[in-house]
Amino acid sequence: MSSGKLRAAAATAIAFAALSLAGHGVARAEMVYRMATMGEPKSLDPHMVSGTWENYIVGDAFLGLMTDAADAKPIPGAAESWTISDDGLTYTFKLRDHKWSDGRPVTAEDFVYSFRRIIDPATAAEYAYILNPIKNAAKLNSGEMKGMENLGVRAIDDRTLEITLEGPTGYFLELLTHYTAFPVPRHVIEAKGQDWVKPGNFVSNGAFYVTEWTPHARVVSARNPNFYDAANVKIDKVIYYPDEDRNAVTKRFRAGEIDYADDFASEQIDFLKRELPKETRIHPYLGTYYYPINVKKPPFDNPDVRRALSLAVDREAITDKVLKTGELPAYGVVPPGTGEYGQPYAPDWSKLPLKERQAKAKELLKQAGFGPDKPLKLELAYNTSENHKRIAVAVQAMWKQIGVQAELVNREAKVHYDMLKQHQLDVARAAWVADYNDPQNFLSLLETRTGPMNYGQFSDPEFDRLMLEQGRIRDQGKRMELMHQAEKIAIDADAWIPIYYYVSKALVSQRLKGYVDNTKHIHRSRWMWLEG
Repeated sequence: MSSGKLRAAAATAIAFAALSLAGHGVARAEMVYRMATMGEPKSLDPHMVSGTWENYIVGDAFLGLMTDAADAKPIPGAAESWTISDDGLTYTFKLRDHKWSDGRPVTAEDFVYSFRRIIDPATAAEYAYILNPIKNAAKLNSGEMKGMENLGVRAIDDRTLEITLEGPTGYFLELLTHYTAFPVPRHVIEAKGQDWVKPGNFVSNGAFYVTEWTPHARVVSARNPNFYDAANVKIDKVIYYPDEDRNAVTKRFRAGEIDYADDFASEQIDFLKRELPKETRIHPYLGTYYYPINVKKPPFDNPDVRRALSLAVDREAITDKVLKTGELPAYGVVPPGTGEYGQPYAPDWSKLPLKERQAKAKELLKQAGFGPDKPLKLELAYNTSENHKRIAVAVQAMWKQIGVQAELVNREAKVHYDMLKQHQLDVARAAWVADYNDPQNFLSLLETRTGPMNYGQFSDPEFDRLMLEQGRIRDQGKRMELMHQAEKIAIDADAWIPIYYYVSKALVSQRLKGYVDNTKHIHRSRWMWLEG
């Protein structure tokens, strides 16, 4: 064949490959959305993940009873309607007629199986505690009770699911948007075991399903033709890049290789505002950046040592001089704007000048047996990120001012958080972003029963009692009062060193439409599309 004919044939082939018939015979090129999630997924099983970076993938693939709208507000998902009993304890959901990506119908029994699976201690799901509002969930997950049939979830028929709670839980519907409450395909898991999440086996009930996973390179998902609302999903393929190097991601974004980046290095803010003012998005965010301290490990079991470390951290210098992107200094657990909680908590010492705080910190360390001849030495661990490193370097210098020697240790996100969940830390970087807009979501991290996600192993009987009590009452004012009391206990015990309250920082291509800034910083691919 001549070169001219080859070029003509190739052009024809490309044209046919690029076009698909839609609706009324309108031709459309394949729409590919490329995002940088900033972290390698530990798994694609929604019951085995715990990170915001993983939420992008599993949140696109699965549909809970409730789901996130474009603005992250809870809307009907797999459930098309529901009723709530007068006492607020029983929720009855009517499932919409929809299918798994392999064409098999989704039933109420699928949800029963899924809730039992994540609560079952044999599953070892680190995030199972978030479902503790469900009747007997905490007892079953801890092993205190046997028999998963005792979990307060049952199928009345194929399309009717009933969930019974321990106590009235005003945020329960929003909680159901979270991936711990996503259904998983029992028929595939029983056939494939742990390999069910591998491309080729992967089955989901959301707008997309995973077709490729190349570790440390990319995850690819395709539009699910069996999704109940597939006709309104415009994106055909999503490519998720896990690169944790914010500067490298920014370069790729500027080169047009990425449409959305979940974060950027704060040191670039002046450059980005100047060069990419429309693409640089900063928005209030329900999240707290903090340093958990291992309260079970000497010398950090001494409250004086923990208080000294917290006193010496200059939060204002970190937000105003290191980050410079609008973050707020944090002295408490719960960020501003959370539910009906009101103003964040701050201990009295937070108002003291830094020099007075440093003097007090040195005095406390001396009482604990540390000084110039015997400095306190510790490891400060953080996961890979330019911002985390810059903050750790700043804190290292602040601690040096009071005679503390901190060794900085950097690990990739997956390894870092695995170690935190195993309580292998002195002091470490961590963060929490709201799963649902209620202060309980933040304070629950410090409950004894939270287990692996309570990284520093803080445990206080009165704190635990207050948190259990707030979950049993419907009066929102009383609930908030009890949680304020609980937060004061934890902060006064220096269970954490809060650093700052978040803003979300993202790079959003002008081609990307349907993107809505929101305080949960959740952006499902289902609602977006690309133009130009």
